Formats: sequence, structure tokens, C-alpha cells
Amino acid sequence: MYTTLVSTDLLASHLTDWAIVDCRFDLQNERWGREQYRLAHIPGSVYASLNADLSATPTGSNGRHPLPTIEELATTFGRLGLDRGTQVVAYDQDTGSFASRLWWLLRYLGHDAVAVLDGGWAKWVREGRPTRSGDEMRPAVTFTPSPRLEARVELGDVIARVDKRAALLIDARAPERFEGRTETIDRVAGHIPGAANHFFKENLASDGTMLSPESLRAKFDETLRGRPPSDAVMYCGSGVTACQNLLAMEHAGLPGTRLYVGSWSEWSSDPSRPIETGPSQRK
Repeated sequence: MYTTLVSTDLLASHLTDWAIVDCRFDLQNERWGREQYRLAHIPGSVYASLNADLSATPTGSNGRHPLPTIEELATTFGRLGLDRGTQVVAYDQDTGSFASRLWWLLRYLGHDAVAVLDGGWAKWVREGRPTRSGDEMRPAVTFTPSPRLEARVELGDVIARVDKRAALLIDARAPERFEGRTETIDRVAGHIPGAANHFFKENLASDGTMLSPESLRAKFDETLRGRPPSDAVMYCGSGVTACQNLLAMEHAGLPGTRLYVGSWSEWSSDPSRPIETGPSQRK
């Protein structure tokens, strides 16, 4: 059972017996991922859209990529041909952030045999590996969830942590967005008070693969500052790139950090909620 990352070499030897899910997506053009999938994808893979399959409908106050209900997710996974006995491998175009969203969702519903392709589609193509065009489907199955509700926190819990100054919040966005120097997506710039910044792209080597577990652990130890991972809550703009941070922590042997799915897009939707700008003020 593979639970964090798999290499392109390993996936190439399991194209016919593993369930492969293409999660490529573009936040600025939601049709792009499916179009790219139809042009060329890893043989045997099915497509899952961040907006259509891995998120609920946003209302304007619940974040840009809200968490679907457990029943909705189970239906989606069954339609994709994923059951509890299947090894799943997810991939996206490069950084693994969209694939990590599927990775986290499956684990949230109790499915541990899920991993992300290290280096993604970019590495697969760079190595000249086989591709296929058109749409593919796996036979539909019944996915029986065993949800881990403790893996997530909701808005109320984040508010309570901030009010008590007991929060260990980690923001996965780029430093310029965290510090409020720029904001091109959400209505307000800045971050949740008391948060630290751990940019998800810092988990990657220059070739787009994940850093070694030892390097990742050293980086996250700096962010955690002696606190256990179970004390931390990860967030980002809309609960997507935060999942890549959670994958990196799991790969580094630092499990237990929870996800605030609504993230900054939910927090910033209410102008009465406090915000901070500038570098982290966490002591």
C-alpha cells in the first residue's frame, strides 16, 4: 500500500492494476484540465475536476472550494471506479496541489491506499512515457466511507483558536499573498491572525519532485517551532494547496495536522473577521 508518493517508474509498472486519476486544473480556466486530459493522459486514468468533482457549490461565504458532503464524495469516488480495496494514484500538471486535494479527500473518507505521482504529468511527459487521448472510464463501484471527522476543522473552531490566541495556523500560500502585498483571487489581502507561512512550493526540488523526507522535516520543524503536528491547522486560499503541505508533512513522518477547508476565501468573506498583514507575528 502506497500512502504518500509514487515514482513514475513504479506507476509505469502498474498501469493496468491501479486506479489512476488525472486532477489537472487551472483556477483561471476550469475547462483547461479536462481539455488537456482528452488531448493526452496517462493510460487508464480517469479525470476528476476540482470544481465539479472535488468541491461543493460555493455560496460566497463558504470558500471557493467547499467540502462536499460525505455522501457526495462517496458517490463521486464510486463513479470514478474507486473502492476501498483499490490502490489509487492521483496526478496533476506539476506541483501536486490538485492531486493532493484528492489524496486528502480519500484519506478523509478512510481510504489510505492513495498516493500522488511525484513530479506529476510534467515528469511523465519529460521522460517520454506512454500517453493516450480521449475519455476513459472505470467500472462504477460502491465506495463505503469511514469518515475521519477529526482530520478537519470548521470555521467556528478557527475563530475560537484565534480569539484565545491558541492557534497554530499554517498558511500554504505564497509569501506575497500571505503578507497582503498582493491578492488577485480573494476579496481581502492578508492572513488569519497568528498564522505562520509555509509556502507549498518550498516542498519541491527544482525538477518538481518532492524533497526528501529529511529535508521536509527540517523545514516543517522550523514552522512548527517545537509544537507537535497535531496542534497545527493548515489552510491556504481555498483548501487546495494546503493539502500539498499535508502530503509533504505525511511524507516527512509528521502526520496529524488538520485542514481548514474553507481557508482564506471563507475567512475573508466576512469583513468583521480580523486579519493581519505583513510577516508572521507568531512568537
